[in-house]
Amino acid sequence: MDIRKEDLDAAVEAGVIDTQARDRLIVFARTRLQGAGPDNESFRLLTGFNDIFVALACLLVLGAIPALLPALAAAIAMAVVSWGLAEYFTRRRRMALPSIILLLAFVGSVFAATFMALTAGGHWGRAAQQLWSQGQYTAVLAPAMVAGLAGAAAAALHWRRFRVPVTLAAGAGALAVGFIALVGALIPSGPAMQAAAFVAGLAIFGGAMAYDMRDRDRLTRSTDIAFWLHLLAAPLIVHPVFKLTGVLEPGSGPAAAVIVLLLYVVLTTIALVIDRRALLVSALVYVLVALQGLFAAGQVAAGFGLTALILGSFLIMLSAGWGSLRRRLLGFLPAGWRARLPSPA
Repeated sequence: MDIRKEDLDAAVEAGVIDTQARDRLIVFARTRLQGAGPDNESFRLLTGFNDIFVALACLLVLGAIPALLPALAAAIAMAVVSWGLAEYFTRRRRMALPSIILLLAFVGSVFAATFMALTAGGHWGRAAQQLWSQGQYTAVLAPAMVAGLAGAAAAALHWRRFRVPVTLAAGAGALAVGFIALVGALIPSGPAMQAAAFVAGLAIFGGAMAYDMRDRDRLTRSTDIAFWLHLLAAPLIVHPVFKLTGVLEPGSGPAAAVIVLLLYVVLTTIALVIDRRALLVSALVYVLVALQGLFAAGQVAAGFGLTALILGSFLIMLSAGWGSLRRRLLGFLPAGWRARLPSPA
């Protein structure tokens, strides 16, 4: 029988072992695995094939509810059912993938139920109908702000009960939606909302780095929390930045593509320094579009093939030399910074 990291965390919470013993056990186990170390950026998604089996079953049950009930009642029922299932599969069985699905279903259902409750009738209902006819975006953005706060509160409640690492990212995402909606309601313009998304992304990125600095060797639950926060922060930061280049707009020229590539170099440097690859993954679509625009020249298939070959080769070489490149970059940083960043492999 294998002892999982979640079992050790539960043993700490139950007072069976202390945190120092837990960390020493994790270090010992990792040193017995070839290639183990901070550079792996590992996170737990599956504890076995049974995770997939149970996750599919949960998705079927949750997916059936909207087909059987009206929208608002379905959202409330999904929140109740997902919490009830989490009591067994998360709290007792500690299954990774089902826990993630049930957490997202709970927070998403609370968000949706709150939003629909505010827009179902009365003032909110009339105002929401005017969104399409008169462009009054505040009619939707205002209830979205309240729903974001409700989703964040649901995530906080779920975290207090179940302690699933992705919970903090779900709550931060709900808060980000509320913040973006608030800015959009006050300043109804695309650039203002993109700026709000960028600010929210930076705030979440700061939270992720705080958890990373708590666990430089990436041995405890903090690194799992940081992983999901980085995964959320990356698109919020990357999308507004690349949106300003206009690379996704029809007819964007080579200058926009060059800017995208330069920004990707900057993101690569940041990703190496903090030892997180989420920024690179989030920016891939923009780089693909930029390179496609440079190389297509009327031959879409050939342009895509050359784009995929260049970008794929770059990522393979970057992955192969990740550890050595990171050590060299860290050598240029002040000692105080290096002492707070994740340990090099």
